[in-house]
Amino acid sequence: MSAEILHPGPEGIARAAGLLASGELVAFPTETVYGLGADARNDRAVARIFEAKGRPRFNPLIVHLADVAAARGIALMDSDAERLADTFWPGALTLVLPLRPEAGLSPLVTAGLPSVALRVPDHPVAHALLAAFGGPVAAPSANPSGAVSPTRAAHVLDGLGDRIAAVVDGGACPVGVESTIVGFDPDPVLLRPGGLPVEAIEACLGGPLAMRGAAAPVTAPGQLSSHYAPGAAVLLEAATPPAGALWLGFGPGCKGAALNLSPAGDLVEAAANLFDALRELDSRAAPGQTIAVAPIPDRGLGRAINDRLRRAAAPRG
Repeated sequence: MSAEILHPGPEGIARAAGLLASGELVAFPTETVYGLGADARNDRAVARIFEAKGRPRFNPLIVHLADVAAARGIALMDSDAERLADTFWPGALTLVLPLRPEAGLSPLVTAGLPSVALRVPDHPVAHALLAAFGGPVAAPSANPSGAVSPTRAAHVLDGLGDRIAAVVDGGACPVGVESTIVGFDPDPVLLRPGGLPVEAIEACLGGPLAMRGAAAPVTAPGQLSSHYAPGAAVLLEAATPPAGALWLGFGPGCKGAALNLSPAGDLVEAAANLFDALRELDSRAAPGQTIAVAPIPDRGLGRAINDRLRRAAAPRG
């Protein structure tokens, strides 16, 4: 059965909230990417997320909430966490925090860990849905596990259209890469670069973030070495187009590129276009053809773009 496509008006939001309350899976837009939502307190509903995505059970999920007050009821927040939440929520920041024992979340959400990943999204459709539902919604990206993340409702339908109840079509996601994830060990540590630049977080905290070690265990989403991957192989740092490859450009010096993430060299525009461009080039690629990506500056949102590209280019398990 194909997923129901819902308009983001009051009737569609009410329908989506009702489906979530009945244990169904509903995809919805956030400012970063489309999320695949389920009631985070319902074991069976959360298990359906893993089943629909083919997601490893050891990979925890992000819980989406309507406001900071709801987050305080689920997790313990120290002064650094409170400062970050007050500054950047709602927004493209996920905080991994100690789980309150009385929070009532399904243990599948946290993969059995004593911590939980929380976010308050900054998108009117997501906020309306979370407010209408009135509870925590577990929502990883709405795509098959390891595949390119969805930034449009059509992307969700392409990957999961026959496995979920509905998708709320809120148009293209404006940020286009997943949220930045920060944990506390006990000081703040960057677990995944994303839609909120690291520089902004460090300015808020008044000092540099620690970095997660490459061999550290999985404690938050988006830490698997191969992830966000198209079917075609991906080659990075291609300053010129390799023979036979589909060249994904960045900036004004990429004449002849099949697509350009941002002809003006704007990292915000490039982040918003990244996953859509990878999907488009993957659909054009002939068997064995490579997608070659021009160098991306490793600053601001470029850090998140490069993180996703490195995972897309990693050897497939």
